[in-house]
Amino acid sequence: MMLNSVEEALAALRGLGSVEQMNERAEAGLAPAVRPASNSHIHLPPNFSAFQSVPQAVELAARQGVGAVGVSNYYDYDVYGEFVAEARKHGIFPLFGLEVISLVDELVAAQVKVNDPNNPGRMYICGKGITKFRPMSPRAAELIGQIRACDDARMAEMTALTAKVFAAHGVDTKLDAAAVIDRIVARHGCRREVVTIQERHIAQAFQERLFELVSEAGRAAKLNAIFGTPTKAGPTEAVKFQGEIRTHLMKAGRPAFVTETFLKRPEAVELILELGGIPCYPTLADGTSPICEYEEPVERLIASLQADGVACVEFIPIRNKPDVLSAYVKAIRAAGIVVAAGTEHNTLDVLALDPQCVKGLAVPEDLKDIFWEGTCVTAAHQFLNLHGRCGFVDGAGRPNPHYPTAGQRIAAFARLGAAVIETYYRSNRK
Repeated sequence: MMLNSVEEALAALRGLGSVEQMNERAEAGLAPAVRPASNSHIHLPPNFSAFQSVPQAVELAARQGVGAVGVSNYYDYDVYGEFVAEARKHGIFPLFGLEVISLVDELVAAQVKVNDPNNPGRMYICGKGITKFRPMSPRAAELIGQIRACDDARMAEMTALTAKVFAAHGVDTKLDAAAVIDRIVARHGCRREVVTIQERHIAQAFQERLFELVSEAGRAAKLNAIFGTPTKAGPTEAVKFQGEIRTHLMKAGRPAFVTETFLKRPEAVELILELGGIPCYPTLADGTSPICEYEEPVERLIASLQADGVACVEFIPIRNKPDVLSAYVKAIRAAGIVVAAGTEHNTLDVLALDPQCVKGLAVPEDLKDIFWEGTCVTAAHQFLNLHGRCGFVDGAGRPNPHYPTAGQRIAAFARLGAAVIETYYRSNRK
């Protein structure tokens, strides 16, 4: 990949027209004739992903009729250039995002679970419509560097500890962090320096080495010894083995667990704003049982979001029952907060890219309208920032001052975003 591919990708989107031209098109009602399916959140390799390559992800989205896709990778955005190039081939509108893990100290102290069912005070935060990742501001680079340094050290130690456990039970994997990266590079054809190791990468590497070193007949017994408890996976169920490696070895209190070091929530929000994005709270809702205290009831969640100035919320509907999803989405949107939806695709399961509810149940049509609105708002924010204008929020996270109410701001950005997306579609039909 050319080093300037990301810049070229951003320039191509900037070149759709001037802000004045796009405002005129929005006022004239330019928009897709039929609402496309959209997905605001997937992960692409070298992040741990269901996809082996960017072309695979984009081609699948095109086959499934998904007209806008947002990428939310952790801690490196080099792949976004290739993503735009592939998206343009298929007429899919590209949205840029990121995901950050943060801590809220007072919620840690109070043992309040936020949107992580296992770790009180840990808060996942996303950024939508980022555009300032190439070139990156000094402060953004500092924060990304801080995250990656802490993460790299933790992943190296976790890999070493997992290797020690395996070796103690007669499986000498010869894996360390460098070897895990080697496997990621070989799998995805990426550069080493853009790889961020995740727990899932480590688990996959050890599962693969187990399958290479231990016969099918002996795997269950070997893992029973390693875990100290019977495995529930069949001898060829690679993904289940990977999940059990994480559960039995890498979680808190387990032999390969290493304490995380995360940004504090204000620093995570600062990073998103430095990258030009809209801070977005990813809502778990009934994706866990019981629902995390921070998110129940929905009125309490809304009050917390409003107190923190959060302008956008995202759901991964495959976690949710339709009735619960509907109750949360409608209440949050009625409070003047933009809502989007994605699929993550951060496991090896290749789910449908058009978001569905739990067990494949359909997302209600009225919610799809709300999610499309969120896609359009993000597209408009992204477009305005590319032209050096104030987007949905400004660089300090404050609402765009040109609109007196949240409803007016959302409606105006949704119209502008629809015009941006339709202009993009038409430019790619030529």
